[in-house]
Amino acid sequence: MLEKTTFPIARIRVPAKRAKTLDPAKVEALAESILEEGQLTPIRVRADGADFVLIEGLHRLEALKALGEETVEGYLAHARLH
Repeated sequence: MLEKTTFPIARIRVPAKRAKTLDPAKVEALAESILEEGQLTPIRVRADGADFVLIEGLHRLEALKALGEETVEGYLAHARLH
């Protein structure tokens, strides 16, 4: 089971392919929602050395950046060993 953790936004890298899907209108709407209700849905990241790579939650991450937040709630996904 995944545990919710707080991650420093500055240490999360967004893959270039994922960044191309960014919708500024969606980011703005989410930022307004986060101001009113807080972050309701955690993002998902995976470890990459001392930093993290975004798996899910690009718009939430960008909305929090736009609001000047330094941390984000999320889940750390672990690679499965086969």
